[in-house]
Amino acid sequence: MNMAAKGREKIREIYVNAGGGYKVTVGAGLIDKCGELLRPVLAGDTVMLVTDTNVAPLYLKRVSSSLANAGFRVVSYAIQAGEASKNMVVITSLLEFFADSGLSRSDAVVSLGGGVVGDIAGFAAGVYMRGVAFVQIPTTLLASVDASVGGKTGVDLSAGKNLAGVFHQPRGVICDVSCLETLPQDVFADGVAEVIKTGILSGAELFSLCESRIDKSENLIDIIEKCVQYKAKIVEEDEREGGLRKLLNLGHTVGHAIERLSGYTILHGHAVARGIAVISRAAAALGYLSEDVLRRIISALEVNGLPTTTEYAAAELAAAAISDKKRKGGTITLVMPRGIGDCALVDYPVDELEGIFSLGLSGAGTNACDGTGAL
Repeated sequence: MNMAAKGREKIREIYVNAGGGYKVTVGAGLIDKCGELLRPVLAGDTVMLVTDTNVAPLYLKRVSSSLANAGFRVVSYAIQAGEASKNMVVITSLLEFFADSGLSRSDAVVSLGGGVVGDIAGFAAGVYMRGVAFVQIPTTLLASVDASVGGKTGVDLSAGKNLAGVFHQPRGVICDVSCLETLPQDVFADGVAEVIKTGILSGAELFSLCESRIDKSENLIDIIEKCVQYKAKIVEEDEREGGLRKLLNLGHTVGHAIERLSGYTILHGHAVARGIAVISRAAAALGYLSEDVLRRIISALEVNGLPTTTEYAAAELAAAAISDKKRKGGTITLVMPRGIGDCALVDYPVDELEGIFSLGLSGAGTNACDGTGAL
């Protein structure tokens, strides 16, 4: 019996107390009843369904039909799939399409796709008429466990990733695990990187599941639920990333630098996996993390087919990371793992980044940096 058939009776609901508050629904076979699920939380008559050229042939017709059966007028727009679409030119074209289609302030934007689609559609919804209702229907593991929850939206600038954006919480999130069955393995593994990140942050219950290979099995409902529960707790305490929410950037400073240096040809999760490995090795070299836990983190990445090394030098990574959103003047906040379920936010002078990254690339050395990193 496939995952969709086995999982239909397993529907989980997680409430996120951010923005106006919303529900994340996780289960199998949900996209065919998304209209029924969304009708109570959307007041308008029109839904602007934003997707991409990969997802549209798979799910656009089914989602449109469900929304139409619930009484919505459905208008759709498909962007070109891929990170290259996360730019202001695409945003402008999308906003013009909203206006030309008669989208009013009482109507809604629905994102159908992965993290790129969610970022673009959410940003556009957040700025159109100063904000219209927004819903996420993620079709990738990465979007299900991370990008669809929490209200972060944005696009890339030439200086770096996600440097333009708004916080715009959705009215609802529908995670249909049946959609994950169609994912190519590298795209599925991209999401596993974010699961491992969340496991390191949240503790042994989730991380232990990451120490064996995660596949497209029925326990994905449980895994997504655990990830969303953890992220919801963080977002509820720090909706706009003033402090605690920065923990969710574990592996992302190096990861974003790798993405930028690659011209965004390296998938986000694969870049984050490399970033987790680099910062974990640096944390061990600096005495924050035991060698045993470091081995477990590296093993979890490797057993799930994720990379733990990068061809970029420490100097290149440091230069690319300086434009990161986590920089404050002459310092940058790094997320340093100290154990499973124990990570710390540590501010370092930006001129120490190269030394820290060198430790993470080599795994050697113990006292390369002083700075403000003492815990």
